[in-house]
Amino acid sequence: MGSSEVPLPVVVPSPEIPAVNEGSAPASDSKPKKKICCACPDTKRLRDECIVEHGESACTKWIEAHKRCLRAEGFNV
Repeated sequence: MGSSEVPLPVVVPSPEIPAVNEGSAPASDSKPKKKICCACPDTKRLRDECIVEHGESACTKWIEAHKRCLRAEGFNV
């Protein structure tokens, strides 16, 4: 009798679909090596904790520190 297996569809990448950008705008000098969400985890954590506890207006020091770190990683922020 017949086989009960269903053939899986074959996925062929289309040349018309552009490559996915890593979620960030490229920097003028060099391209970032990682996604912006994964860059600078230490300053991101400090910034986020401060904002949750004290509000955004009280955390400009940590926000600017995180932006400096992201710029050093090649992001245009």
